[in-house]
Amino acid sequence: MKRLFIANRGEIAARIARTARDRALPSVVAVAPEDEQLRYHCDATAPLRSAASYADSDELIAAALREGCDAVHPGYGFLSEDAAFSRNVRDAGLTFVGAPTAALEVFGDKIAARRLAVDAGVPVARGAVVGDAAALEAFLKDGIGAGVLKARAGGGGRGIRRVSLGGDLAADFERCASEASRSFGGAEEGLLVEDHVWSARHVEVQVAADSCGAVATLFDRECSLQRRHQKLIEVAPAPFLDDTLRRLIAEAAKALAASSGLQGLGTFEFLINGDRFYFMECNPRLQVEHTVTEEIAGVDLVAVQLALAE
Repeated sequence: MKRLFIANRGEIAARIARTARDRALPSVVAVAPEDEQLRYHCDATAPLRSAASYADSDELIAAALREGCDAVHPGYGFLSEDAAFSRNVRDAGLTFVGAPTAALEVFGDKIAARRLAVDAGVPVARGAVVGDAAALEAFLKDGIGAGVLKARAGGGGRGIRRVSLGGDLAADFERCASEASRSFGGAEEGLLVEDHVWSARHVEVQVAADSCGAVATLFDRECSLQRRHQKLIEVAPAPFLDDTLRRLIAEAAKALAASSGLQGLGTFEFLINGDRFYFMECNPRLQVEHTVTEEIAGVDLVAVQLALAE
């Protein structure tokens, strides 16, 4: 790569620019008018029309081409997990510093990701796709009576609700479907419901995968302390995991990465209850909390991303 376009703003844009500078890779950052006061220490800035432009695939790609860049780093948030954006970047002849389009598509769909896990032999909680409140009630009656209802797309705590028999399932289904439709779309195809895993801990595994099929893990992170499904504190490596369970979730993450054709970075998230674990989802991108892993591994994950993209 000769010149990197950073299609993001704020902390993550500065983070990517720092590693690019360390690697002597010229970089250009996208800047909306309201961000002109920010200093990224890039080689150049590319003006955007407005803050909404950070989510405008066409404008970002046009800016990258105009600035003579041959690679695009999406950071996190905005378009970082948008399969169409990654496809458009590549169609424009640019290198996308992120997962292949196919991997973004499968992990952007919780139902497809669940099927991938089942096919790879990775444990998942009992679940089903439900199209209305009656189907949701039937699923709960056939199981433990409590579950988690999820939109098939999205994240960040949106489009997810705890549900149980005795609650207002019609209202729960409608709210979850409505929130999913507003934020991500696709709710008309049904929602995913899975059994609630009681007293579960939330542990995620950081992986890096190359274009030859090799997958490495860089330890795990405990992120059980949350508020409204938003992580508050992360600890790495995850405490209280015995060696066997740590090895099993690492192997599961590697199997999922290999099965999906993931390249670059990915974080595989699991629920753990006792000596059992269940795959939840994968974020096939650089995560906000990547610096926690960097502290214990002594590895610059953005540099890893750039090397793998090259």
